[in-house]
Amino acid sequence: MKKKNFLNLILLSGLLIGAGCSKDGEVVTKGTEIANKPVEIEYWHVASESFGGAAIKELIANFNTNNPDIKVIEKFNPDMYKGLTQNLQVAIASKKYPAIVQMGYSYLNYAESNFEYTTPQEIVDKYFPEDTKYFEENFLKNVLELGQVNGKQVGIPYSISNPIMYINADLFKEAGLDPNNLPETWTEVVEAAKIIKDKTGNAGFFMQEYADNWAQQALIEGNGGQILKYEGAKTIPTFATPESAEAYQLIADMVKDKTAVHATNEEAFQTFLNGKIGMVVTTIGKRENFQSTAKFDLRGAKFPIFEGKERKLPAGGNMLMIMSKSPEEQKVAWKFMKYLLSAEATEKWTKGTGYLPPTIQQKGTGIEKFISENQLMSVAASQMEDMGKWASFSGSNGLQAEQILIDTRDIILSNEKTAAEALEEAQKKIMDLMK
Repeated sequence: MKKKNFLNLILLSGLLIGAGCSKDGEVVTKGTEIANKPVEIEYWHVASESFGGAAIKELIANFNTNNPDIKVIEKFNPDMYKGLTQNLQVAIASKKYPAIVQMGYSYLNYAESNFEYTTPQEIVDKYFPEDTKYFEENFLKNVLELGQVNGKQVGIPYSISNPIMYINADLFKEAGLDPNNLPETWTEVVEAAKIIKDKTGNAGFFMQEYADNWAQQALIEGNGGQILKYEGAKTIPTFATPESAEAYQLIADMVKDKTAVHATNEEAFQTFLNGKIGMVVTTIGKRENFQSTAKFDLRGAKFPIFEGKERKLPAGGNMLMIMSKSPEEQKVAWKFMKYLLSAEATEKWTKGTGYLPPTIQQKGTGIEKFISENQLMSVAASQMEDMGKWASFSGSNGLQAEQILIDTRDIILSNEKTAAEALEEAQKKIMDLMK
């Protein structure tokens, strides 16, 4: 070997001895965290193109640009939180762990009892002592509780929504109804829907039919019913009651009379935006899509109440859970999560969707002004005091229990069985699963 090549080999060996290798085999200078390429993490979400997808892409692009050592890759999961949870099961079975996922509050108990995860507080305490008090300083106690199971902070509340009633004020006028005097009770909704059908030939009402029971929980519990109760760490179904059946039957009867529609969200939402449905109950998270698409006078009203009873709304939306087992990815995940919760990012997310901000740091900012000046957002904000937890089945059969209740909705609204019969059968099925 020539002397020059020999010296070069010795020099190269010395450099390698003084360096470490990343998990991908890349050479990293010892004592630093500078790698040849950025750390990649996956962010799983449920934001379709008409439901915040553009906002997700903008947020990730901004973060990646300002953090060249990190690359966040987004993954959309169809079929909302049920679809994401099912996909997550498959990924974990293959030993693949996305760094951060949007876990719906309806799967809080299921996720806690079936998935291995790392709480954000654990990561903060281990790697970021300067952020130890981040959560208590930035969140209200009742908001943090949306992501807790028996006091354990499973995930950090991110998207917060409640159901409002979107109104086509032009169709109201056409039907001879006063758009400045919108329905407040379910009796008034039924009456208005009938008048719209009789006077215009269009359907009067639709309630969202996502792959969950969120809006239906608000309907049932607003009439004094209850989806489930807790017995220790277990959840027991309690929805088969006269109060629940009466509430559900009200919507089924409207569908039977053709004053309301039973359809997929895509069909019904598009019909509404085409000016052919008078009232739609769905999440404030659809606000941006509806507001930017509707060609009519779009207004919002509070979720209807049953006369003499209180409005009880489950907090919709999702929390951020950290699933990665890699310390390197966990650190990056926290950095990205903290960005998503910043005032700047939250403002983009709220304006791009309609979700209410989860933290208290928006006071006095542009987002507070936006909420107060946007009529639809003001309606949702005024219902914050009416919000509680989204019912979440626990145990290994939690997904099946949720699906039984989803299937029951179709049976009731298709008028195959009365609400009382269908709810009783569903509760028995879920009880058998729990056994």
